[in-house]
Amino acid sequence: MRPIRPVGKWAIVLLVILIFGAVNPAGRNAEASLSLEDEKKLGREFYEKLEKANVLSQNERANAYLGRLGELILAHSDKAPFTFKFTIIRSSAINAFATPGGYVYVNQGLITLVENEGELAGVLAHEIAHVNGRHISQILDKSQKLGISSLAAILAGAFLGGGGDLTAAVTAFTMAAATTLSLQYSREQEEAADRMGMAYLVKAGYGGGTMLDFLKIMRRYEYYSSTVPSYFLTHPGTDERTRYIDALLQTTYTQKGADGIIGNLGRIQTLLLLDGKIAETANLQHFQKVLSSDPDNADALYGLAVTQDRLGMIRESLATYQKALGISPDDADVLRERGITLFKQGQYAEAGRSLERAFGLDEKDLRTILYLGRTFEARSDVQKALGLYQRLEGKHLDDPEILYTLAMAYGKADQPGASHYFFGIYFKKKGKPESALFHLKAAAKHFPADSARGKEIAKEAESLKR
Repeated sequence: MRPIRPVGKWAIVLLVILIFGAVNPAGRNAEASLSLEDEKKLGREFYEKLEKANVLSQNERANAYLGRLGELILAHSDKAPFTFKFTIIRSSAINAFATPGGYVYVNQGLITLVENEGELAGVLAHEIAHVNGRHISQILDKSQKLGISSLAAILAGAFLGGGGDLTAAVTAFTMAAATTLSLQYSREQEEAADRMGMAYLVKAGYGGGTMLDFLKIMRRYEYYSSTVPSYFLTHPGTDERTRYIDALLQTTYTQKGADGIIGNLGRIQTLLLLDGKIAETANLQHFQKVLSSDPDNADALYGLAVTQDRLGMIRESLATYQKALGISPDDADVLRERGITLFKQGQYAEAGRSLERAFGLDEKDLRTILYLGRTFEARSDVQKALGLYQRLEGKHLDDPEILYTLAMAYGKADQPGASHYFFGIYFKKKGKPESALFHLKAAAKHFPADSARGKEIAKEAESLKR
């Protein structure tokens, strides 16, 4: 993403596209401050726009980790009038920001850059403090005549920019009129966020120095990349912040705290790197570099093995998986991905052994269930496969591969109603409404209209007709 260049003293002058124009929303007093309800609506609309633009990470484990870390900080913060939501944005840009209503966003690029959990906790503590202090709302109060959707567009322009891998998110805020707004935190607001955030961080058990360490990483990143990190643009006055935080550490927060409490950050970083838009060759070099200085790093070995597999380096991949298991024999991720690689090579017996071990360690992992079931299918044990696939039902199934596998398995098990149903959902996901309707109509013949499955079929068919 090409960062937004500051104008003056981090005065981000935005040419922002407004959805409904500069109009006062019904029932809102132009003289009044943003109410808590206004903030919640604004935060919710901004989130929904990003969700629709498909820029939010769907990695459940990574989002759950971020949420758990955020809740740990919240438990030691001021009582907030919002229900907080912590979300990862699929962008390599180094940034984190908060919007009104308790929504905190962290880019994948920032998570993969931090050197320990405490640094990431410090970023979240700073953002939580901005929300608790209602700092963005105070700035947006200057544009009280704008509607909620217009304010959401302004936030999009400020925090996401207008280019790179987040273009879709910005353009999702439909154009109707244009305006400019200088959106910037004051020095007092940044100091307040650091002061409150430091208190939250230390009370949670982390070392206060991790907040300062992160700013130093940002400076190193800027020096070596010759690019201004987005974080500097959305959180101005970094040099002043560094001195202010250092003063707090010297005078108030002198005790030593932990740099990790929840743990497993390394695996989360690896999962996000594998999910990202970076070229596989870049990931290969990254994991090789980590292993050159830390050859027994199980997270890097896992990432390297997956990357080798994706590049067609199957023999090397299997050898790397084996080395990782020598270090961490009960690693469910390594066992699962090794099993999937073996399955794709037609080595069903060995694949089954690896996947069954992974399943024993984590019976809820969808990919483990899917490929263990497919392994049973390949070995002509359809009933065992179907028993596993039935565990997938009731889950939030967005993966077309899982839907297709379920449809095929029910067909082989002579259950045409269920087979037609999952083929219908599969074709709907693939954007083929005619094929989807054909299968849904065929499925409806096998289920009573008032049954749960019958109602679901009718609902899906109706949505396609509309």
